[in-house]
Amino acid sequence: MSSDPKNQLVDFLEKRAFDPVMRAKPDGRSETERKKLEHVQNATQSEIERYRGYDSAKEVVVNFRRDLDSSAAKKVHSELHQLNLPTVRDIREEFEKKVASLHVSA
Repeated sequence: MSSDPKNQLVDFLEKRAFDPVMRAKPDGRSETERKKLEHVQNATQSEIERYRGYDSAKEVVVNFRRDLDSSAAKKVHSELHQLNLPTVRDIREEFEKKVASLHVSA
């Protein structure tokens, strides 16, 4: 793992929230669920790229907190829960502990 706080935070988000979504398989799901899964995977890929593009750990933290309650995120979070997949809201406490351990202020 990188020693850079920004990369540590992005790696954490990828491992805990994004990777399970990206690895989810459509097998055994209804057509509606398959379409939902494709949508959330596309949205998650965009999120990964967005987080990787931030310049600092502070930007990652600020945008993570914004993403918890944005209207676009709420729709994706709802779909993720319907598919029994994790959301960033599910890992909020762990993320905040990671932020504190890295001494990142936002």
